[in-house]
Amino acid sequence: MTAPVTVETIGTTALITLDRPKANAVDVPTSLALYAAFSEFEADPQLRVAVLTGGGTRFFSAGWDLKAAAEGEAVDADHGPGGFAGLTEYFTRTKPIIAAVNGLAFGGGFELALAADLIVASSEAEFALTEVQLGMIADSGGVLRLPKLLPMAVALEMLMTGRRMGAAEAERWGLTNRTVEPSEVVSSALELAEDVGNGAPLALQAIREVVSATQTLDVEEGFALMRSGRLDRYQKMLSSADSREGSQAFAEKREPVWQGR
Repeated sequence: MTAPVTVETIGTTALITLDRPKANAVDVPTSLALYAAFSEFEADPQLRVAVLTGGGTRFFSAGWDLKAAAEGEAVDADHGPGGFAGLTEYFTRTKPIIAAVNGLAFGGGFELALAADLIVASSEAEFALTEVQLGMIADSGGVLRLPKLLPMAVALEMLMTGRRMGAAEAERWGLTNRTVEPSEVVSSALELAEDVGNGAPLALQAIREVVSATQTLDVEEGFALMRSGRLDRYQKMLSSADSREGSQAFAEKREPVWQGR
């Protein structure tokens, strides 16, 4: 049996592939394998961005493995420190992750994509939270993240009916960053990863920290939190050698050399 998760290093990007034919469904061992891949990426100082995609061309991920459920895996099974699919509750990560949605992202598969920072979608991709049709709710992040990303009425319709949203509609609502031909999904995501990875690593981490910490605050409260000294990544960025290197490289009309410190 082949490994359900593979990792390839491309420059400063980790390409992580969920590969469980036919639908890239996720059971507990697969969640643990995904978390291992994400945590190893997080710990590697040479890697700046990760791209997550699904093996094959039809499914990004169909979500929870219902075959495993039929064989006894509990609906509330412990999927490990990163939560379902290794990412949906991985709250301590600091580096950006891009979901390259190459096909259908249903249920937990959609929740996995929502847990990423950016989404590149195939023109044939479809998104749906189908849990309600199985007597459950999308409690691996769907009910929490989707209403923050879509108008409430649209999010509730998806949650309450399980309807599919096509790639064009997803891009129109701003749910995805770009839509490309199916054959270009991974290459486009890798190009985006390169663009993101050109930024200073500590600045990228500070962006994630500040955005996450201030989502529920108004602008004045957000400023107060940033100035409070309580945001570690932001403080580290302010006093970093990279922040000095950026200004110096600009003055010297050269590309900066980031060291991540």
